[in-house]
Amino acid sequence: MREFGYQRASDVAGAVALLGADPDARFLGGGTNLVDLMKSGAERPARLIDIRELPLDQIETTPEGGLRVGATVTNGDLAAHPEIRRRYPALAQAVLAGASGQLRNMATVGGNLLQRTRCGYFTDVTKPCNKRVPGSGCPAIEGEHHNHAILGASDRCVAVHPSDMAVALTAFDAVVAYETADGPGEVSLAEFYLPVGGTPHLETALPPGALITGVTLPPSPVAARSRYRKVRERASYAFAIGSIAAALDVRDGAVHDVRLAFGAVASRPWRARTAERVLTGAPAGPETFAAAADAELAAAKPLPHNGYKVTLLRNLVVAVLSELAEETAR
Repeated sequence: MREFGYQRASDVAGAVALLGADPDARFLGGGTNLVDLMKSGAERPARLIDIRELPLDQIETTPEGGLRVGATVTNGDLAAHPEIRRRYPALAQAVLAGASGQLRNMATVGGNLLQRTRCGYFTDVTKPCNKRVPGSGCPAIEGEHHNHAILGASDRCVAVHPSDMAVALTAFDAVVAYETADGPGEVSLAEFYLPVGGTPHLETALPPGALITGVTLPPSPVAARSRYRKVRERASYAFAIGSIAAALDVRDGAVHDVRLAFGAVASRPWRARTAERVLTGAPAGPETFAAAADAELAAAKPLPHNGYKVTLLRNLVVAVLSELAEETAR
């Protein structure tokens, strides 16, 4: 591991100033992703700026009736918060599915959003990787790729985004707030993650030197009837091979409102807007749910060993929406 400096920030402006003075520094929250990558040599910051003591650890109601989650709220506290569980249950379920209790009690909301999109070739510094060394190549395309992208990938990178939490936040139109030396700003989570394109090493739309200060969930009545379903290769915590965050409102047998986002299928959480358009106003039944999934997955371009994800996601859409529709009918 490269030797690094360490500083503890006491306020938001001070944290931003410290990073501005040292572009090779990184903010440190829980460290559950960054420190692992430092150990492997995939990340080599010259300095860590500890932000855990910043006053960003609250979950508060917004004037509009949504919720604002501070960037240093732990994943454990987020999943346990009564208003999150009541108003956005799929978000609580996604966080609980994402890691062990020990990791949830360390990992922060801001850090979860900023964890690297990665695969085994990224973390193995003996192998080429366009995310780690732009232009060096993507060996996953011809190599091990059974859990890689089927949507929105490019010939430069086929890794999938690892966050469960971000999938649910994407479904609920969350907005990320940040602070820079020039003042505050915000970006919707739908625009937060950049398309992989030809620059897979550039992952987010955050301005240089920005510090995430929180995430706002807008008021969303449909989110109260929502579910997160994750499929993984072992029962203990592991990255998804496919996941879905879904919310459904059925009235008089037809879909009145719906939210859908997929995980483990692209370099970023995948908002299934095509499927949402097919569903809205249509009969709430398995045939419609399957047709919506097929419409969304028509753009899939699986590699030789991950085509199973198309069937997996189709089945997830039908199963989860059918369960939500049955609950609505009770």
